[in-house]
Amino acid sequence: MLTKKEQRLRRARQTRIRIAQQGIARLTVNRTNLHIYATLISGDGAKVLATASTAEADVRKSLGGAGKGGNVSAAQAIGKLIAEKAKAAGVEKVAFDRAGFAYHGRVKALAEAAREAGLQF
Repeated sequence: MLTKKEQRLRRARQTRIRIAQQGIARLTVNRTNLHIYATLISGDGAKVLATASTAEADVRKSLGGAGKGGNVSAAQAIGKLIAEKAKAAGVEKVAFDRAGFAYHGRVKALAEAAREAGLQF
Protein backbone atom coordinates (compact mmCIF):
# COMPACT_ATOMS: atom_id res chain seq x y z
CA MET A 1 0.00 0.00 0.00
CA LEU A 2 1.41 3.37 -1.02
CA THR A 3 1.29 6.35 1.30
CA LYS A 4 -0.46 9.53 0.21
CA LYS A 5 2.90 11.18 -0.58
CA GLU A 6 4.13 8.17 -2.58
CA GLN A 7 0.91 8.21 -4.62
CA ARG A 8 1.40 11.90 -5.42
CA LEU A 9 5.02 11.37 -6.44
CA ARG A 10 4.00 8.42 -8.64
CA ARG A 11 1.52 10.69 -10.43
CA ALA A 12 4.20 13.36 -10.80
CA ARG A 13 6.74 10.99 -12.38
CA GLN A 14 4.88 10.55 -15.70
CA THR A 15 4.38 14.29 -16.07
CA ARG A 16 8.08 14.93 -15.50
CA ILE A 17 9.07 12.32 -18.09
CA ARG A 18 6.76 13.95 -20.65
CA ILE A 19 8.08 17.45 -19.84
CA ALA A 20 11.72 16.27 -20.10
CA GLN A 21 11.03 15.06 -23.66
CA GLN A 22 9.78 18.55 -24.60
CA GLY A 23 13.05 20.11 -23.44
CA ILE A 24 11.55 23.42 -22.30
CA ALA A 25 11.69 25.13 -18.91
CA ARG A 26 9.48 23.60 -16.22
CA LEU A 27 7.38 25.49 -13.67
CA THR A 28 7.02 23.19 -10.67
CA VAL A 29 4.54 23.77 -7.86
CA ASN A 30 4.77 22.41 -4.34
CA ARG A 31 1.96 22.89 -1.89
CA THR A 32 1.95 22.46 1.88
CA ASN A 33 -0.71 23.37 4.42
CA LEU A 34 1.06 26.61 5.31
CA HIS A 35 2.83 27.63 2.08
CA ILE A 36 2.96 27.31 -1.69
CA TYR A 37 6.22 27.20 -3.63
CA ALA A 38 6.91 27.74 -7.34
CA THR A 39 10.23 26.84 -8.95
CA LEU A 40 11.37 27.48 -12.52
CA ILE A 41 13.80 24.79 -13.69
CA SER A 42 15.81 24.97 -16.93
CA GLY A 43 14.87 22.77 -19.90
CA ASP A 44 17.67 20.28 -19.31
CA GLY A 45 16.81 20.12 -15.58
CA ALA A 46 20.32 21.24 -14.69
CA LYS A 47 19.60 24.45 -12.83
CA VAL A 48 16.97 26.46 -11.02
CA LEU A 49 16.28 29.72 -12.85
CA ALA A 50 13.85 31.33 -10.38
CA THR A 51 11.89 30.57 -7.23
CA ALA A 52 9.00 32.21 -5.41
CA SER A 53 7.21 31.13 -2.26
CA THR A 54 5.01 32.39 0.52
CA ALA A 55 7.81 31.46 2.95
CA GLU A 56 9.92 34.43 1.74
CA ALA A 57 9.98 37.26 4.28
CA ASP A 58 8.96 40.09 1.90
CA VAL A 59 6.11 38.03 0.42
CA ARG A 60 4.90 37.05 3.88
CA LYS A 61 4.86 40.70 4.90
CA SER A 62 2.77 41.68 1.86
CA LEU A 63 0.28 38.87 2.60
CA GLY A 64 -0.23 40.09 6.15
CA GLY A 65 2.09 38.10 8.39
CA ALA A 66 2.62 34.46 9.26
CA GLY A 67 0.01 31.83 8.51
CA LYS A 68 -1.44 33.61 5.47
CA GLY A 69 0.41 31.61 2.80
CA GLY A 70 -2.02 28.71 2.52
CA ASN A 71 -4.85 30.34 0.61
CA VAL A 72 -5.87 31.12 -2.96
CA SER A 73 -4.96 34.82 -2.84
CA ALA A 74 -1.44 33.91 -1.67
CA ALA A 75 -1.16 31.42 -4.55
CA GLN A 76 -2.20 34.14 -7.02
CA ALA A 77 0.50 36.46 -5.65
CA ILE A 78 3.13 33.74 -6.08
CA GLY A 79 1.93 33.03 -9.64
CA LYS A 80 2.37 36.68 -10.55
CA LEU A 81 5.78 36.85 -8.84
CA ILE A 82 7.18 33.72 -10.53
CA ALA A 83 6.03 35.02 -13.93
CA GLU A 84 7.89 38.30 -13.36
CA LYS A 85 11.03 36.43 -12.28
CA ALA A 86 10.77 34.10 -15.29
CA LYS A 87 10.58 37.04 -17.68
CA ALA A 88 13.60 38.59 -15.95
CA ALA A 89 15.44 35.29 -16.54
CA GLY A 90 14.44 35.44 -20.22
CA VAL A 91 11.87 32.62 -20.12
CA GLU A 92 8.52 33.13 -21.86
CA LYS A 93 7.31 29.58 -22.45
CA VAL A 94 7.19 26.91 -19.75
CA ALA A 95 5.68 23.50 -19.06
CA PHE A 96 3.48 23.46 -15.97
CA ASP A 97 4.41 20.69 -13.53
CA ARG A 98 1.76 20.36 -10.85
CA ALA A 99 3.83 17.63 -9.12
CA GLY A 100 0.94 15.22 -8.75
CA PHE A 101 -1.34 17.75 -7.08
CA ALA A 102 -4.87 18.14 -8.46
CA TYR A 103 -5.29 21.12 -10.83
CA HIS A 104 -7.71 22.74 -8.42
CA GLY A 105 -7.79 25.46 -5.79
CA ARG A 106 -4.37 26.92 -4.99
CA VAL A 107 -2.51 25.09 -7.77
CA LYS A 108 -5.03 26.34 -10.34
CA ALA A 109 -4.93 29.89 -8.91
CA LEU A 110 -1.13 29.97 -9.19
CA ALA A 111 -1.22 28.70 -12.79
CA GLU A 112 -3.89 31.18 -13.91
CA ALA A 113 -2.11 34.12 -12.24
CA ALA A 114 1.15 33.15 -13.97
CA ARG A 115 -0.68 32.98 -17.33
CA GLU A 116 -2.25 36.39 -16.79
CA ALA A 117 1.18 37.83 -15.96
CA GLY A 118 2.41 36.69 -19.36
CA LEU A 119 3.87 33.18 -19.02
CA GLN A 120 2.83 30.75 -21.75
CA PHE A 121 2.04 27.11 -21.00
